[in-house]
Parts: sequence; C-alpha cells; structure tokens
Amino acid sequence: VQLVESGGGLVQAGGSLTLSCAASGSTFSIDVMGWYRQGPEKKRELVATITKGSGTTNYADSVQGRFTISRDNAKNLMYLQMNSLKPEDTDVYYCMHADRINRVHYWGQGTQVTVSS
Repeated sequence: VQLVESGGGLVQAGGSLTLSCAASGSTFSIDVMGWYRQGPEKKRELVATITKGSGTTNYADSVQGRFTISRDNAKNLMYLQMNSLKPEDTDVYYCMHADRINRVHYWGQGTQVTVSS
C-alpha cells in the first residue's frame, strides 16, 4: 500500500485547510485509517482515526470539534478537514493505514502544515 498526502501549506490562525490522502496498491485488508502529526523533537501523535467499514471516528482531545476525518472507500481517499487552526497545530501531518489482522501499518511521506499567529 502506498500513501500520498496533499493539501498542506501555510495558513493564518483561525483559518482552514483540508488534507487528502490517496492510497494505491492492495488496500483490501486495510481496516483502520488515520492522521498523525509530528513536530521537531516531538513524538508522533494521533490526530484522528476512522474505520474503513463503519466509518467510526476517534479524535485527539486537542482537535475535537475543530477537525473532521472522512473517507471515500470507492476512491481510496481519506480527508482531514481542519478548521479554527491554531499555531500549535503546526506540524508535519502523516496519513496512516492499518491492517490490524496482519499487524501492518503503512505511512505516507507527510505534508507540512504551518499556522501563523
């Protein structure tokens, strides 16, 4: 499975961005997808996840109510709508797809999001 993120950039505080993740390859066994973020000298942290089947979502407390994760299974796309962005949201955002049965995680190359104050 190959993952490619897009949509990052520079935005002012209070603004919005939408990230996209395009998956290719054998995605049949993928059951959970998500977005993570990581800054310099920081641990990679979960932002949001969504199950492929039911679409059940889960959010980090820091983004709850501001970010929305969604997916389009027919097109192998996943999105992260980010509203009311804050400077502390500045990070590299990574797309993740997981095959929990086989215990395999796939990662994209990351896309930079920078929020100016």
